[in-house]
Amino acid sequence: MLYFLRRHISKHLRQHMNVLLIGSGGREHALAWKIAQSRHFTRLFSVPGNTGTGQYGQNVPFPLSDFDAIVDLAQREQIDLLVVGPDNPLADGIVDVFKAAGIPAFGPTAAAARIESSKSFAKEIMAARGVPTAEAMIFDSPVEATAFAQQSGRPWVVKADGLALGKGVVVPDDMESTVAAIARLSATRAGRRLLLEERLEGREVSVHALCDGEHLLVLPTARDHKRFGEGDTGPNTGGMGVIAPVDEVSPAVLEQIVNTCMQPVVDELAARGTPFRGLLYAGVILTRDGPKILEFNARFGDPEAQAILPLLEGDVLEVFYDCAVGQLHPEKLRKRKGYAVCVVLCAQGYPGKPRVGDPIRGVEAIDDEQVLIFHAGTAIGPAGLCTAGGRVIGVTGLGSTLARARARAYEIAERVAFEGKYFRRDIGKENG
Repeated sequence: MLYFLRRHISKHLRQHMNVLLIGSGGREHALAWKIAQSRHFTRLFSVPGNTGTGQYGQNVPFPLSDFDAIVDLAQREQIDLLVVGPDNPLADGIVDVFKAAGIPAFGPTAAAARIESSKSFAKEIMAARGVPTAEAMIFDSPVEATAFAQQSGRPWVVKADGLALGKGVVVPDDMESTVAAIARLSATRAGRRLLLEERLEGREVSVHALCDGEHLLVLPTARDHKRFGEGDTGPNTGGMGVIAPVDEVSPAVLEQIVNTCMQPVVDELAARGTPFRGLLYAGVILTRDGPKILEFNARFGDPEAQAILPLLEGDVLEVFYDCAVGQLHPEKLRKRKGYAVCVVLCAQGYPGKPRVGDPIRGVEAIDDEQVLIFHAGTAIGPAGLCTAGGRVIGVTGLGSTLARARARAYEIAERVAFEGKYFRRDIGKENG
């Protein structure tokens, strides 16, 4: 059941809408797929887009940093709504630029997006409202961070303060590994400031909620599998697979997460004059002392979006627009019954430098309404579809039970073929 707070009267929504989508991953393909189902949908432009988004409209290969060119495109093509997928354009202020141009945007301003782009800022916001989270020490010097870790004699979770493509967190098992993580992350742009956090024990869950600056509409819960290897081993990645929903998160626990972890953050941002409009994503750990926040993101997770969006019934484009103009109308979305499991197929070399250009076979032969293929790192080459990135394809299986959804996803994951293909075979296994 979708959880929401209060109801609103929506502003006028255009009957026909042109949409500009920012991003090029599996998340953006999933967003394009869902937006195209709207009764208001007319045209889609994706910057830069990918093979999947191109199925629903025109890809425009502008750099994501060229805001002037993107706004010019939006004005020329009479865009009615901007939808932002990835984190960097939000942190860099793309929504602010569109707001100045008078074009509604689904996504937070740069000031509100700091809830993701600066982990130290997020800690400040949480402290102001008493949101339960891990205790953390903040350092602007890797020398000071190292000295603190060595003096403590125990491991600490090491986090880069800034955006790091999902790879800015290291969870060491000992003090020596903590020191090594400090050295590695401090050498990155995102790690100019570091956080050392206490290590919390418990199962993790992702809670996504649509927000209009004041109210929340919570979507199905999800569990990402970030580690590269089976059994949650190896380095962190952008995400190797997702299940949704997570049954162990009862309605009572979800309400607790919303009331103690998410709504207070929305209230604090609004009180500071920087209301959050868009998608607020809470990374939560379920500890013996109750749910606590690990991190916030200011947009849909990837691959989480590839499992959550297929579980929604209703007009997503309408609701995105409502969020953008500050008037969320919660009854427009419903959760469909059942489960979704997304398995990510990776190229050889991921999460390091992936090999590209390998032909992909089997995608065109898939004809199953209970399986969705979302393109991420693919391209059309001389020989047809080929690999073009680390996370190549997301295979999402749907089913009345988690086990059936898993079985469908893995059946197709086996059938899609390319040289060096790798995927985890235990996504959702501990839950099934």
